[in-house]
Amino acid sequence: MKALKPALAVAGLMVAAPAAFAAEDCGSLTIAEMNWASAGLAAWVDKIILEEGYGCDVALVTGDTVPTFTSMNEKGEPDVAPELWVNAVKIPLDAAVEEGRIVIASEILSDGGVEGFWVPTWLSEEHGIKTIEDAMANPDLFPGAEDSSKGAFFNCPSGWACQIITANQYRALNGEDKGFELVDSGSAAGLDGSIARAFNREEGWLGYYWAPTAILGKYDMTKLELGVEHNREQWDNCTVVNNCPDPQLNEWPRSDVFTAVTEEFAENNAVTMDYLGKRAWTNETVNGLLAWMGDNQATNEDGAWYFLENHPEVWSAWVSEDVAAKVKDAL
Repeated sequence: MKALKPALAVAGLMVAAPAAFAAEDCGSLTIAEMNWASAGLAAWVDKIILEEGYGCDVALVTGDTVPTFTSMNEKGEPDVAPELWVNAVKIPLDAAVEEGRIVIASEILSDGGVEGFWVPTWLSEEHGIKTIEDAMANPDLFPGAEDSSKGAFFNCPSGWACQIITANQYRALNGEDKGFELVDSGSAAGLDGSIARAFNREEGWLGYYWAPTAILGKYDMTKLELGVEHNREQWDNCTVVNNCPDPQLNEWPRSDVFTAVTEEFAENNAVTMDYLGKRAWTNETVNGLLAWMGDNQATNEDGAWYFLENHPEVWSAWVSEDVAAKVKDAL
């Protein structure tokens, strides 16, 4: 991540600047509310803290990894992407940072994101399924394909970068020849529903998933070993490329999950950059919040208020005492 490190240094300089900004200095900004739970939750946490604590005028706009990055890079909007999974857009993001269009404000997931192929833990233990090859040798353990004679290998939601990655990994594994069908989950809800259905029926399930998520907090899942090392060159030039002609099985790298902002915004919004530069949380914290949201059918906004009410020890470290007091008054 050589190109990103200078950006973090730039953000660090901004964080080190005096934090005693007048509320009117904050102004208006747009934040991408990405269409997966942890990112949507982060967007609402940012919105509430910036509005209630700093007097900002925050508008949330619908987002997704590749479209949001492309819009920020080419059009300079939205201003902030709270949870950008860097592996999906590493090469163009490196270029955007180096050329001064994007600034990395912080690493929002302090322990990084987790991606891979998973199976239920009970199935892993009962049938000795520890590696992806173990799973591929047993298509009969994974029902759910349209063709009942095949095993189901669930892809990630349509339009997400991991859809391309999973499709290439599936082809690298010769999934079709081994008796599997790559199942399009359609949406995050569809993918979650397939896991919940498998557990309710005590059936096997195989496919892509990631953390932090409510599902991995609710259901006991085991991440399979791929048996290969991560090959960065292969990853950048094939694994993440749609319909790469000769994909090779490739271990996911540690998923850096950053908050990215446009260069113009970073230069003109010191108060917001000061906050974003300090704002980070762990997978454990987010998993717990997402599990609560799932159990209570809560919205991203509900989850944000719940977090602010129940975890002041986390978020109060991101802001000054006077800003924390304003947010607590809003609660």
